[in-house]
Amino acid sequence: MHRWWFVDTHVARQVRQPDGTLVVNPGSVGLPAYTDDEPFPHAMEAGSPHARYAVLEQQPAGWTVEQYSVAYDWEAAALQAERTGRHDWAGWIRTGRG
Repeated sequence: MHRWWFVDTHVARQVRQPDGTLVVNPGSVGLPAYTDDEPFPHAMEAGSPHARYAVLEQQPAGWTVEQYSVAYDWEAAALQAERTGRHDWAGWIRTGRG
């Protein structure tokens, strides 16, 4: 039996574990980077402003994964973040870097 898990670290990737478990991270749809102090200081970076998602399909031989990267109007999203006082978010949205 194949299992799958969904995790979100903002970096798109997939890994098949030795036991057959498929771990899929589609990335980030609209905030491709951030920094945080909880539960300890850390930063996450996708490296680009593109929105990302994944499509999983169950096939007779197991799961298949297609990863997608999509351009969108990230400048408009960054400007909205600035209007609400989130200048940190604006930079992360524009660059995908923390």
